[in-house]
Amino acid sequence: MNKKNSLMQKLCAAPHIVWSVIFIVVPLAMVVYYALTDNNGNFSTVNIERLGDYTTTFLRSIWLGIIATVICLVIAYPLAYIISQSKLRVQSTMVMLIMIPMWMNFLLRTYSWMALLEDSGVINTLLGYIGIGPFKMINTQGAVVLGMVYNFLPFMVLPIYSVMVKLDKNLVEAAQDLGANKINVFSKVIFPSTLSGVVSGITMVFVPSVSTFYISQKLGGGNVVLIGDIIEMQFQVSNNFHFGAALSLVLMILILICMAVMNKFGDPEADEAAGGVIL
Repeated sequence: MNKKNSLMQKLCAAPHIVWSVIFIVVPLAMVVYYALTDNNGNFSTVNIERLGDYTTTFLRSIWLGIIATVICLVIAYPLAYIISQSKLRVQSTMVMLIMIPMWMNFLLRTYSWMALLEDSGVINTLLGYIGIGPFKMINTQGAVVLGMVYNFLPFMVLPIYSVMVKLDKNLVEAAQDLGANKINVFSKVIFPSTLSGVVSGITMVFVPSVSTFYISQKLGGGNVVLIGDIIEMQFQVSNNFHFGAALSLVLMILILICMAVMNKFGDPEADEAAGGVIL
């Protein structure tokens, strides 16, 4: 009986293993291969040595990713708390409202912000009616960060909300009965209890923010170049797959380090809950 169960488990796991090998292991192996070889297929570290020329771009990508992540956290934390304290029907409605933009195509959402932020766009036109502006909003770092925040904010809200909604209110009441003020209740009870959701949200926002390229292309207009833009250029324009793979490899290592650090504090249940809602 045990042998039959073991065989069934292996058969059930086989499709997942095959999928992982084809779409995860093989692509990663190809990235490593191209990064460490030249056009003739010989081993070479030239592509890795060239990465120093793009240190500024790497730092810019990380910096803007950090800014976008912090802004998302500042907005998402109180929003998730408000949702978690609402009635169940209101919670469902508010979560749906947060998710509605995610049902729209990513390209359309970005193009919409282009129409809003252009020099003759909607915002500047409205400001012109009251004698203000026009302001230079498009093709700036601020526009790129705004695009990141808008597109990735739900990935911060949902993990925090999924943890907050399970927070034991008796702990808060106990702290209040013991004389803790609102600041102490938040710092000693609420925030530590929801830290896993915060860490999960930070990971889910920071990783795509650092590696994005479409947002920076459309809202940055070529003036804000991120590492994702350089990688995309190597594959689509320069046809330099080896150097593009080297850039991708370094970016992947940085992201894996970030995820490893975040997972030390994260909660798998928060990630799973957020992923379930998104899917």
